Amino acid sequence: MIADSGGGSRSAASLAAWREFLWGGLACGFGETIMHPVDTIKTRLQSGFGQNANLVQVSKTIGARDGIRGFYRGVFPGVTGSFVTGATYFGFIETTKDLLQEKRPNLPTPWALFFAGAAGDALGAVVYVPCEVIKQRMQVQGSRKAWETAKQQQIKAPVFQYYSGMFHAARAIHAQEGTRGLYAGLLSTIVRDIPFAGLQIVLYEAFRKTALKVANGDLSCSQDFLLGGAAGGFSAFLTTPFDVVKTRMQVQSTSARYTGWLDAITKIKEQEGIRGLFKGAGPRVMWWCPASALTFMAVEKLRREFNDQGGLQILSQAA
Repeated sequence: MIADSGGGSRSAASLAAWREFLWGGLACGFGETIMHPVDTIKTRLQSGFGQNANLVQVSKTIGARDGIRGFYRGVFPGVTGSFVTGATYFGFIETTKDLLQEKRPNLPTPWALFFAGAAGDALGAVVYVPCEVIKQRMQVQGSRKAWETAKQQQIKAPVFQYYSGMFHAARAIHAQEGTRGLYAGLLSTIVRDIPFAGLQIVLYEAFRKTALKVANGDLSCSQDFLLGGAAGGFSAFLTTPFDVVKTRMQVQSTSARYTGWLDAITKIKEQEGIRGLFKGAGPRVMWWCPASALTFMAVEKLRREFNDQGGLQILSQAA
């Protein structure tokens, strides 16, 4: 039985929209895997343990104590969280942006993109935050040998139990701190990610729209790579203070130094100054530039290769 053209068109559009969830998840998981070592350095810098260390010193310490494996500590929860958030981020942009403009015809396209991206990223936080808590605690701990050495030398540490893996960490945190422990830093994560997610997609769309006019045609993978990197890097730098607070909240465990994200911002500013709020900005930008570049390049490549010609392509065709 042959479906009518209207129904076929709706089915094709629906399929193209749902593909965005998959493309976004795969692309973000890929970016997290490649860039995880830089994220490990950033987490160590922002954690507040060893405050006098700089990027080079932290990198040398990880390499000396843990080797290459130390840079990939926590990669599995990191990829899991990134896959889910990437899926909801790109999926919501695709499915929500047009709906917003349909319901609010006077809403400018950049604002529609901002709200759609922010909503998708916020939804992904349900899975992303517990994965981020687990990932960052594993990153701060390093290898078992380094952890045991630190304990023997009575070096200040943020958590009291060594986590052998992602699921062991989840069980241990839940047993010791409850669900609240797994969702530590939820508010600061959302406060950080809503402006970041919205700003990133708006900047990328603006950059890509301009580049399409200049090129007078479709863009290459390398061009998508550069545009995505620029959008991610700029957005990452502006939201670094919220990332610092989120990290401090998530690694403090039961020995709480901060009662909430406002308390954290106030104390960090008082004790460490503005520079304290931008601690780890370099590695954060270093992470997001290539991570966003890889993500947007991969998403655009997957669209070109697998989406039907009639599929939705909002990031390439926004008005």
